[in-house]
Amino acid sequence: MRRDDPDPQLTRLLDQTLGPPYGETVKDVGVYEAKTHLSDLLRRVEAGEEILIRRGDVIVARLVPAAPPGRRMLGIDEGVWTVPDDFDAPLDEDTLRDFVP
Repeated sequence: MRRDDPDPQLTRLLDQTLGPPYGETVKDVGVYEAKTHLSDLLRRVEAGEEILIRRGDVIVARLVPAAPPGRRMLGIDEGVWTVPDDFDAPLDEDTLRDFVP
């Protein structure tokens, strides 16, 4: 990324907060066009564009890039809960009866 390129994360955050990128228009298409050109529309969305789908004059859907999955943090509950030593011990008869109809 060049120094004068906008930060993609900041741009995405501003877009989510303020709406479509300033200076750009959001493309809107009808349902028929969306069905006919879905692959092309998905390529545009992957490139960061937002596509609105309308039925008649009413916007019914919005295609936006999927958010990347969050990073998993292992061990964040360490010390909050511990596995008891008898975790895999056989259950007593009263408890077993609760699981059998």
